[in-house]
Amino acid sequence: MIEDKGDRNKRPSPDALLRQAEREERGRLKIFLGAAPGVGKTFAMLLTAHAKRREGADLVVGVVETHGRADTEELTAGLEVVPRRTVRHKGHALAEMDLDAILARRPKIVLVDELAHTNAPGGRHAKRYLDVMELLDAGIDVYSTLNIQHVESLNDVVAKITRVRVRETVPDSIIDRADDIEVIDITPEDLIQRLQEGKVYVPRTAEQAIRHYFSPGNLTALRELALRRTAERVDDQLLTHMQAHAIAGPWAAGERLLVCIDQDASGGTLVRYARRQAERLRARWGAIHVETSRDLRLSEAERDRIADTLRLVERLGGEAVTVPGRDVADAVVDYARANNITHIVIAKSGRPRWAELLHGSVAHGLIRRAGDISVHVIAATAADPVPPRTVRTAAADRWSFQGLPYLAASAYVAAALGLGHLLHLTLGLSNIALVFLTAVLGSAVTGGLGPSLYASIASVLAFNYFFLPPLYTFTISDPENIVALLVFAVVAVIASNLTARVRAQAVTARLRARTTEDLYRFSRKLAGVVTMDDLLWATAYQIAAMLKVHVVLLMPEGDGETGKDGNREGDRLAVRAGYPPEDVLDEADLAAAMWSWRNNKPAGRGADTLPGARWLFLPMRTGRGPVALVGIDTGAGTPGRQRGGLLAPDQRRLLDALSDQAALAIERVMLAEDVDRAKLAAETERLRSALLTSISHDLRTPLASILGSATSLTRYGTALDEPARLELATTIQEEAERLNRFIANLLDMTRLESGAIRPRTGPVDLSEVVGSALERAGRILAGHRVEVDLAADLPMADLDPVLFEQALFNLLDNAAKYAPAGSRVTVRARRVPAGVEAQVMDEGDGIPPADVDRIFDKFYRVHAQDRQRAGTGLGLAICRGFVEAMGGSIVAGNRRDRSGAVFTLTIPAAAELPMPEETAP
Repeated sequence: MIEDKGDRNKRPSPDALLRQAEREERGRLKIFLGAAPGVGKTFAMLLTAHAKRREGADLVVGVVETHGRADTEELTAGLEVVPRRTVRHKGHALAEMDLDAILARRPKIVLVDELAHTNAPGGRHAKRYLDVMELLDAGIDVYSTLNIQHVESLNDVVAKITRVRVRETVPDSIIDRADDIEVIDITPEDLIQRLQEGKVYVPRTAEQAIRHYFSPGNLTALRELALRRTAERVDDQLLTHMQAHAIAGPWAAGERLLVCIDQDASGGTLVRYARRQAERLRARWGAIHVETSRDLRLSEAERDRIADTLRLVERLGGEAVTVPGRDVADAVVDYARANNITHIVIAKSGRPRWAELLHGSVAHGLIRRAGDISVHVIAATAADPVPPRTVRTAAADRWSFQGLPYLAASAYVAAALGLGHLLHLTLGLSNIALVFLTAVLGSAVTGGLGPSLYASIASVLAFNYFFLPPLYTFTISDPENIVALLVFAVVAVIASNLTARVRAQAVTARLRARTTEDLYRFSRKLAGVVTMDDLLWATAYQIAAMLKVHVVLLMPEGDGETGKDGNREGDRLAVRAGYPPEDVLDEADLAAAMWSWRNNKPAGRGADTLPGARWLFLPMRTGRGPVALVGIDTGAGTPGRQRGGLLAPDQRRLLDALSDQAALAIERVMLAEDVDRAKLAAETERLRSALLTSISHDLRTPLASILGSATSLTRYGTALDEPARLELATTIQEEAERLNRFIANLLDMTRLESGAIRPRTGPVDLSEVVGSALERAGRILAGHRVEVDLAADLPMADLDPVLFEQALFNLLDNAAKYAPAGSRVTVRARRVPAGVEAQVMDEGDGIPPADVDRIFDKFYRVHAQDRQRAGTGLGLAICRGFVEAMGGSIVAGNRRDRSGAVFTLTIPAAAELPMPEETAP
């Protein structure tokens, strides 16, 4: 059954149908988009909500920010509002949208104002747009508002226009996912008037805003950004609709431009013309190259030119695609109709008239088939060519002679000759000709075009010499045999050409499939790598395996700075990976590598700079600049290619693909390391600030008490009675002990972090350690009732008595701080399967649930506002460090029988020692 091409083009696009199905399975998102604050987005959203309520829609308000505007607050009346949840953050109560309550309510529509809002810490999502995504996935329709300056891709543009950097942004995928976008637009004059009337900000703030952000020029530029971004989204929706319903384009609702690329040297002129036309039309643009069977016969230089032209398209901001096809004009028109292209740009043919009559003209074919699509035929010349490569590639030996295929073709002809002699006894000459034709086809399949043409000539000569009378001469006596021989020769040549072409296509497809599979596996491998060393070694091995070259990868190991020209200065390069691993670089190689890195250009063998070097160094780039350097060499023992180009053109294209993938992966790992370093720096800064705060309070407070008491004793000692002097001396002693505990905690924490803690564990009677700790904490626990409950069957514990006593002391000190005077502090111990379980319980307020997981962090205080009770925030961290160093564990929680905290320590039991045997007297 032959499929009609027109029927095939009328089929809907599977991708468009899939996108449409995905949209139907989730809720619909409608965004009220504004160019600036104060244009009335929330007001318009509420008006739409009231209209939906009147239609009977089940609608609730998730969050609406009225900012004190009376007219907006009036519109919230009559709408069901889901109460917000209260979040405590830095001493302030913040009201946030209650996502779980909305999901439990499951309305048809929910209003969520300010899509770019950042949620307070403690919620499920960090940003409000993530809450909206969860609502949409649950099948709930969402109405939301957004200003254009909050769109991520436009953030830099808005900052340049307004000189104000907006920190809260949403990704562009949110705009692309919106089902409906309603632009809320008013003129700059009307918005400025609203500001002056106090309908947006208070008068003083409004005056400053008008002078800076809300100038007429800024507002006009923002309006254009909002309208253009909305137009892009509508254009995408139109294209998806056309593809899903198999509507043949173009629908000229928006301009799209496509430029046709081939191997001609004028590709640079053509691409730049298309770029200028797209700017004039304010249109999206791209380039297409159609791969036909003719591409198989292109030289490597022509293939390189096509690849460079497509790369130029991407550098200029276009989209480059390559599609297979039998006819260039048909393939281009089919692609244009499927993607709603309105303009096609193609170069005027430079071939002579007879060649166009013989092979046809792509430009004429496009004009005849384009229909409503405008076709621009320009006289492109090579005066503005594609930028030349900075690395020369090796000339490919496309026509090198290989004797084996020709020997195989000779064998096929000889076998056909022998079989023909056997068949000649019973069959006619036409059947013998088919035998020789089979030999020609076999030569084409196994050897290609050259051996098949050789087999064709050999078959014609053998058929004439051995089978056409007079035999064993090349003379032909019968005119009919002359015609038969000529027909046989033509058929043999045509068959050999067609078979060789099919074979070449199959070989090319097989090689591309293998290369694509290798690239896919490489990308999968890179996706699973998390460390830089593993990534670099995997990249070096992949490049070496696919290109059959030696590879080294270099990265900077210094803190080089970027120069005025954007190049790197002062970095020291080091070899981070290589294959084979034994390859080393000499001083000349390192100098070439350093030049390549600093100038962001290739250097070394085959390049314009230092072409006599043994290695070729190429920067591995991303959008942020060079991230690494790859060096390649064929190896000292590799025959051939001793000077000149190092890589064949197809190898260079493959190296570009591998380098691009690896560079993106390297950037991903570097960004992850940057995030880790930023987190570490933030945590270090937090700890430093907490340490300074602690020292400033916990050192100065006891020192002040000590100095005050000592000064009083010195100056007024004789005037004070004995009880007063005793009280001052007691204060000095207590504050000195407090200061000593603080310094001891700092020293203990330093020993823990440096790894200097080496527990000396052994069998210890837990009751002795508990008694020692209680005796040491006697002064601290003087205002509390202490209860000790130790089980009678406690085994010997395997612990360090000094460290465990300090841990118990810190827990008792913590209980004394947080439990009210006169309350009970209980120390309990029981035998458990894991060893010995000890608990310290108090009767204070307990631990807030939000602090249970952080209570053992350094410098973390549950009641930080009460410094006298909170302490330094080191005691519990030291407890955990000491207990875990002894092989135990400690957890915090709240008591179930009454209010209060409980700390549970689990220590392994000591191994039971064998009883000594009694000796007979």
